[in-house]
Amino acid sequence: MIKRNVWHGVQPPLEVHEDNRGVIADIFYKADIQHVAIITSKKGVRRGDHYHKKTTQHMLMTKGSLIYVYQPVDKSQPVKYELIKTGEVVSTNPFEIHTLLFAEDNEFLVFSEGPRGGKDYEEDTYRADPLPLDTEHAKLISADPSLLRQKHEVLK
Repeated sequence: MIKRNVWHGVQPPLEVHEDNRGVIADIFYKADIQHVAIITSKKGVRRGDHYHKKTTQHMLMTKGSLIYVYQPVDKSQPVKYELIKTGEVVSTNPFEIHTLLFAEDNEFLVFSEGPRGGKDYEEDTYRADPLPLDTEHAKLISADPSLLRQKHEVLK
């Protein structure tokens, strides 16, 4: 997991250009982005509980926030949590199980390096057992059955 802000503390080769008209901030430079999606999520939703073997995903929060929960597939490290706010990017590396929790309605863009969109949507997605959550984060998940995942793929 790598976290960064697109507006502050930008590191080369990325740049931010500002003048009296506003700001232009690089999000990526010379990246092999093969797919971009926009996702909205409602408060109380849990997404993810999967990993990718080839794909790196970069999620840019455009509205609201999410809690990024992650652990290596080999479980060599404990489950960790990271709050991602508007303007921040979190990058998911291959072989990292990731779960997204939403304490508020939000919107984010996902930039994928590797197969992820269109007919390739599930090609490099491997379902994992849901990551265990501590009490504080488990309370964020809604009991509303309409907010549960409707499609459950078989573990590969």
